[in-house]
Amino acid sequence: MSKIQETLSEMAKDLYSVGGIDKTTLRRFDINALPPVPNYTATQIAALRHKLGLSQSVFAAYLNVSDRAVKKWEQGEAKPTGATLKLLSIVENKGLDVIA
Repeated sequence: MSKIQETLSEMAKDLYSVGGIDKTTLRRFDINALPPVPNYTATQIAALRHKLGLSQSVFAAYLNVSDRAVKKWEQGEAKPTGATLKLLSIVENKGLDVIA
């Protein structure tokens, strides 16, 4: 992180701590204020898909991955990574409508 970024981050944290800015604004200045992206277990992925009432292939289409990938995740043979983890987190917290 550059010196300017560090300074902006510290200023944003200070403003947040005294109520000068809200959490959303803080996230624009401080990468550490972003919520962590969770790792999902095979059981959690299957439970999310079942909760949404989707087949593996339809769930895969929403996430822009293969149905084979979803099958492997649910069997514990592979794990989602990167942007797919973020999409799973968004779907879990906000529903399918935000990515559809």
